[in-house]
Amino acid sequence: MITSCQIRAARALINWSARELAEKSKVGVATVRRMELADGIPSSNAQTLDLIIKTLQKAGIEFIGTPDDRPGVRLK
Repeated sequence: MITSCQIRAARALINWSARELAEKSKVGVATVRRMELADGIPSSNAQTLDLIIKTLQKAGIEFIGTPDDRPGVRLK
């Protein structure tokens, strides 16, 4: 699992807008924005969150830590 902060940080690292992430992961832009506004782990369908995670990983993002222990992102 990842946190909403990790999604925002990942987008910033690769300079993507919420719309770009939505298009590339094939989810709605409102869904991306809602996930990013959540505190902690976004409440969402597991499949939707998985699509976002995989899209960001494919773009070179590595998720580090856990939601409870120093969550972060870095470029591979």
